[in-house]
Amino acid sequence: MTVGRMESAALFDAGKKGRGLRATKELSAGIVVFSESSFSAVVFDSLAMQVCHSCFRRQAKLHRCAQCKFAHYCDRTCQTACWDEHKQECGAIKKAGKAPSENIRLAARVLWRMHKDTGIVSDSQLVSVDQLEDHVADLSQEDLKKLQTDVHSFLEYWSCGRKQHSVDYISHIFGIIKCNGFTLSDQRGLQAVGVGLFPNLCLVNHDCWPNCTVILNHGNQSALNSALHSQRRIELRALRKIAEGEELTVSYVDYLNLSADRQKKLKERFHFECTCEHCSQHINDDLMAAAADSEGAKPSADKVKEVTSFSKERLEKIERSRIKGDYHEVLKLCHECLEKQENVLADTHLCKLQVLSVASEVLSYMKVFSEAADYARRMVEGYMKLYHPNNAQLGMAIMRAGVTHWHAGQIEVGHGLICKAYGILMVTHGPNHAITRDLETMRTQTEMELKMFKQNESVYHTMREATSKLKSSTQYISQ
Repeated sequence: MTVGRMESAALFDAGKKGRGLRATKELSAGIVVFSESSFSAVVFDSLAMQVCHSCFRRQAKLHRCAQCKFAHYCDRTCQTACWDEHKQECGAIKKAGKAPSENIRLAARVLWRMHKDTGIVSDSQLVSVDQLEDHVADLSQEDLKKLQTDVHSFLEYWSCGRKQHSVDYISHIFGIIKCNGFTLSDQRGLQAVGVGLFPNLCLVNHDCWPNCTVILNHGNQSALNSALHSQRRIELRALRKIAEGEELTVSYVDYLNLSADRQKKLKERFHFECTCEHCSQHINDDLMAAAADSEGAKPSADKVKEVTSFSKERLEKIERSRIKGDYHEVLKLCHECLEKQENVLADTHLCKLQVLSVASEVLSYMKVFSEAADYARRMVEGYMKLYHPNNAQLGMAIMRAGVTHWHAGQIEVGHGLICKAYGILMVTHGPNHAITRDLETMRTQTEMELKMFKQNESVYHTMREATSKLKSSTQYISQ
């Protein structure tokens, strides 16, 4: 095995978990343990015309590749930066007449890069791409059938003049992508926009209560000399103090699921049994399924079961209405659900948190900020009892709640929440990420408004009515 070097992490035998990475020195919260450019990455099919294929930023106006007419870029700089990765893909799409699905495109990009650079592209890369686990032998019949369909489509796309590979080897590459592909978010962290392969990140094992988190840094395109532009890359950041020799872990799934549900998802997608402390001891399961405690009186277990079942059925309808854009129907269903949940489900119950989240987002979109702020506050209070204090999703939720309160005219609460979110995102995203920079602008603005509010409330409210709200803040509560 070819082994590279990283300053803060080293490869080791993690026993039943296989390979893993551990800290080579003590690490403090917020530090970048390592950063890594993608070996290969692609934008999702559905967003191919809305997201730059180089930096993965969502943009209003993108420039289309004149050759394949599929790839889109922010500008000439991004197109030039991506040409080496897109060149062979461009010719293949032209020859095929259309672009294949994202899975096919990613597999092709992986193989083209391996032909050009081999499976190891830097001294810091610890293993070759084709040495990553594929778990093809563990796939269900349904997943195996999907893989075989992808392989067939790939062979049609892959040009006959290029180096050929066996079906087994192509299946191996698709297995690697399925088990190790990392979802990439846009620059605001609001939407998943693509998928990429990061070999060193693939070596970091899972824990439901991890000591690290992963974010996508979209790079810096502002340098006068394009050679000095920084590439898109993931950053593995420490969530707390990590001792020398301690294993580095991230969470492969959202923590806000009962331990049995998390274990099921991990088994189905990644083919391992999670035995972390939070799963083994079912930590927080009681809160995630808790009944309301109204002045010491709790509803019966049958009542909780009935309302939970009702809530799950309503949440499916809510999601369908949301996809259709029927927001009035979404709100009607949310209100029905919350009324049914009242005095039955606690505010930490997963079903109630889901409804509170949807209701606050839709009301914010409709600019009904006072009601949205109330739901957002209850949601955040529930999240804070469940999530790790430095969880990125918690930070984003607190930020949105802070902005909602700000727009509702509740400047004191809004500023407090924005400051709290800033403290979390400084750890999870760092000071130079687009989200953190936007949050710093909001924090400065709300601090100024809070001083004005404390000096003269009537003048403050007059000022609010006369000025439009910050454009950069609305995107975090209206999408």
